[in-house]
Amino acid sequence: MKNRTSPSRGPGSPKVIGAYEPDTGSIQYIVIDEATKKAALIDTVLDFDHRNARTSTRSAEWALARLKEEGAELVWILDTHPHADHLMAQAWLKEQTGAPTAIGAKVREIAELWSRFYNLPDAFDVDRDFDRLLSEGDTLPLGDLEIRVMFSPGHTLGSITYVVGDAAFVHDTFMQPDAGTTRADFPGGDARTLFRSLQALLELPDDTRLFVGHDYGTDSRDEPAWESTVKEQRERNKHIGGDVSEEEFVRLREARDATLPLPDRMLHALQVNLRGGRLPEPEDDGHRYLKIPLDRF
Repeated sequence: MKNRTSPSRGPGSPKVIGAYEPDTGSIQYIVIDEATKKAALIDTVLDFDHRNARTSTRSAEWALARLKEEGAELVWILDTHPHADHLMAQAWLKEQTGAPTAIGAKVREIAELWSRFYNLPDAFDVDRDFDRLLSEGDTLPLGDLEIRVMFSPGHTLGSITYVVGDAAFVHDTFMQPDAGTTRADFPGGDARTLFRSLQALLELPDDTRLFVGHDYGTDSRDEPAWESTVKEQRERNKHIGGDVSEEEFVRLREARDATLPLPDRMLHALQVNLRGGRLPEPEDDGHRYLKIPLDRF
């Protein structure tokens, strides 16, 4: 996997390793407190070949191997929201390591919403499949550091940001400044709510490192990138930088979203991710099956 390290800036600042998954443009993160070598994984990927409906653990195995290289102990497996474009590796990673898992508490509401789309009323038991359900202001220990939760809805109704010292994992809110912001048209999403979440993130200190959830390049940039700062986003983000008003942003975001198809893994991914990355139980023939709603979107 293409990966890049953002070194610790000193006490109170984590080392961050980002790894780019090219099939979906997703970035998974390893966050390490250098003083104690305690680590968290954020938004890890369970690989999925949607053409052949095959899963593999290559990306998650890479993360565990890198933790071993770093001499770090995994203490949290975290996701920012139930992803629409890739399968989550939480369940597999917990099986391998025993580390606890967490996601935002409003995932209960997302699960209820999507159980109706799938017509699977008993499919998702969020309290069973995640060890912690997190809300605004909650904190988790990471060695000498602290992971603080910010509620950041808009892309989904339950998205959260993790702030660790001078690093913030902002998932599907900002993209890189030259790419703008993420879509807000999925069920439960809202462009106006996203604008307000973006403004809250811009209130973090100017030098806070922002780590985004996706990068797809731009017309002028082929190489993936995933780190910026609050100052860079405030000044240069193509959708919200400068003095863009809420009304201007909502018009731009909704017009852009109206042109976008669903991610090609979305209907597969959500019924796995709302189980914490746990695949459906095998049926009587020993195989697992997903259910895909037709003519709903």
